[in-house]
Amino acid sequence: IIIDGGFVSIEICLSDQIGIVAVIRLDFLSVTIQTRIQTVRLSHRSPEIRQLPRLSKMSVPLPESDSEDELPPAWEERATNDGFVYYVNHHDKSTQWTHPRTGKMKRVSGDLPLGWTKHVEESTGKIIFLDEKTQRKSYTDPRLAFAVEESAQVGELRQRFDSGTSALQVLHGRDLSGKVALITGCNAGIGFETARSLALHGCEIIFACRNETASKEAIERITKEKSTAGQKCSFVKLDLASLESTRECAAQVKSRWKHLDMLILNAGVFALPYSTTEDGFETTFQVSHLSHFLLTTLLSELLDHTSRIVVVSSESHRFSMLTKLSESDLSPPPNKYWSMVAYNNAKLFNVLFAAELSRRWKTRGISVFSLHPGNMVSSQIARNWWFYRVLFALVRPFTKSLQQAASTTIYCATAHELNGLTGLYFNNCYVCEPSGTSKSKRMQQSLWELSEQLVERVAK
Repeated sequence: IIIDGGFVSIEICLSDQIGIVAVIRLDFLSVTIQTRIQTVRLSHRSPEIRQLPRLSKMSVPLPESDSEDELPPAWEERATNDGFVYYVNHHDKSTQWTHPRTGKMKRVSGDLPLGWTKHVEESTGKIIFLDEKTQRKSYTDPRLAFAVEESAQVGELRQRFDSGTSALQVLHGRDLSGKVALITGCNAGIGFETARSLALHGCEIIFACRNETASKEAIERITKEKSTAGQKCSFVKLDLASLESTRECAAQVKSRWKHLDMLILNAGVFALPYSTTEDGFETTFQVSHLSHFLLTTLLSELLDHTSRIVVVSSESHRFSMLTKLSESDLSPPPNKYWSMVAYNNAKLFNVLFAAELSRRWKTRGISVFSLHPGNMVSSQIARNWWFYRVLFALVRPFTKSLQQAASTTIYCATAHELNGLTGLYFNNCYVCEPSGTSKSKRMQQSLWELSEQLVERVAK
């Protein structure tokens, strides 16, 4: 039995052929026990216990483990206040930034999980963590349960979630208190589940919507589920069919908030009969792209290197036939309009806009992502034609729920492993390649320049 650095190591030999090395790591302060069992094959001629490998000696090769992330005996994992994980070797009283087995570095959220607080114990001067709900105390930082490897490159991303993951599962254990998210079109459907999920984890939500009554009803639903969450939700009028309303919304937001952590461009329309807005543009184009373009540029001063912009697009962007852009391509006349084509084009504009925005704002450190939420998700987007309502109802058993459809948006807005990345397109909470057209630098720049011209023309 070896006692060293607050840990107890016990080595047991059960027979002359099989040695079972059981290492019990006991932190006497937090009363937390971690166990690891290793089977060691011994020689027939060497049955004595002294010939077992001594795990307490760091000079011998580290034994294999079922989990490469498992720490060797007498090692401890800790985290700094700003989220960097480091490792303590209690044998030689040293520390290091890299994992002793894998050589990789990790980070955790700068925020404690929901309901946890950090204190200094008066009797010992040591840091202690308290779960306010259960009153359970621990000397182990609870953030370490959600530590992720630092990923500065896209190729290092690992898929943690899939099509069956819900938004609340993505946010499990996260505390978003102090964060502010503006979400367009979030009083129903996928947008509501996005807002609800963030609010239930402490995030302040700005409902940027056209319908005030529906928005307040949505906020009331959140309040009934969790009163403190509903109290952090606010409504700001935003009619995306009006550039003037978009400017008024931006002005109101800037007068009430000093910073946005998340700007989620969720609103969109589908299968509209031909119509034009008060600004003279085809409605699908303006609601789905142009007003979002204006809103984003107007809110630029509230965004910094900690902010993320998430643009909800669709796999339908792959079906757009556009290869060049002109004003008539963006906002077609009645004789060249078909609702499905307009929708596909609008989704392409979303991906093009996100890509160009990420390039222009990359030096500011702002992350910009676009995504596909799911196929034919049952929401109010199909309300404009009875045929689509019937079709969406028929396929509902085979498609994502609204909670599942919101998961990729939530992932793009909050995942720690996306820090430092930008300009990516996601499907099922994982990065994937968008269409070839959407990756065209010429198309991206052309859309930006045309959008600027159209907005400036209306402003005059």
